[in-house]
Amino acid sequence: MTDTFIRTRVANGIGEVVLDRPVALNALDSSMIRDMYEALLAWRDDPEITAVLVTSASDRAFCAGGDIKPVRDAAVAGDTATVRDYFANEYRLDELVATYPKPYLALLDGVTMGGGLGISVHGAVRVVTEKAMLAMPETAIGFIPDVGASHFLPRLRGTTARCDAVGLYLALTGARADAGDAIAVGLATHFVPSHRIEALADRIREGHWQLALDEFAEAAPASAIADRYADIDAVFGDGTVADAVERLSGDHDLDEQWAVTTRAALCAASPTSLWATAELLRRGAESTLGECFARELEVAVRITAEPDFAEGVRAVLVDKDRNPSWSPRGIGEVDPAVVAGLFRE
Repeated sequence: MTDTFIRTRVANGIGEVVLDRPVALNALDSSMIRDMYEALLAWRDDPEITAVLVTSASDRAFCAGGDIKPVRDAAVAGDTATVRDYFANEYRLDELVATYPKPYLALLDGVTMGGGLGISVHGAVRVVTEKAMLAMPETAIGFIPDVGASHFLPRLRGTTARCDAVGLYLALTGARADAGDAIAVGLATHFVPSHRIEALADRIREGHWQLALDEFAEAAPASAIADRYADIDAVFGDGTVADAVERLSGDHDLDEQWAVTTRAALCAASPTSLWATAELLRRGAESTLGECFARELEVAVRITAEPDFAEGVRAVLVDKDRNPSWSPRGIGEVDPAVVAGLFRE
């Protein structure tokens, strides 16, 4: 393929997609989504292709998420059709990954956020290195965790709460998961040290992906999130967003530093996004993946029309002052009718 940002190659039955937009940390623009989808679709029914490998040409990131600034521009201009097309095409790609009939392997050797999880976590094999950093930071920009997150986050390992507390914690706070965390909660399947990741990729390219994993995979590092399972469950296991903030503020026998950091993350996020995210995961816990994608699409289109989305993207990605002015400002000031409107049938 000739596109600048996606390269593909086939050898020994392995179809490889190389994400090659290093300046933007491989943020997925519309062309990348289209080209990756077309490659995967062609390989799906090709009997010569036995497995798919997804790698990055960047030494800093696998994929930092979706290229959200053009989406903001379209939303500000009232161009709902462009907003819908972007997310619909992205989720179509993610659903193809999730339903892929052949082994799908992603090597996460760096930053992997938002849309980067959409093209990795849904696959059969997710290899992380000590350089991996996984996160769903959407509430910080007035958005919601999407790309099927309302399906996979409530199903993470770690607790037995009604709506998985670990997934809700990651979704609301945007907390970063390292390699040990990713393995512990089920976002990743294998750990390989970064200095061996290219050798692993070469062995996979030889056509022996299972043997390659057996040869290169090592025990994962310890997980800080696993050490906090009890605290996470106590705060996020049930109740509302406001309940979680209250528990983090009171005397609830929590790790003090974790409680302070977690409360600060919640208080810095868009209040509307927090409430919408909690509702999205609540519904996703009882929905199929297809239902989650369909619901996320409608909520994504609607929430980008809310003022917090334009303001959040401005503060984090445009002006980069990290000082958004949310409307409303407080978690307790969110109008339930606004949240309900995001989920209207």
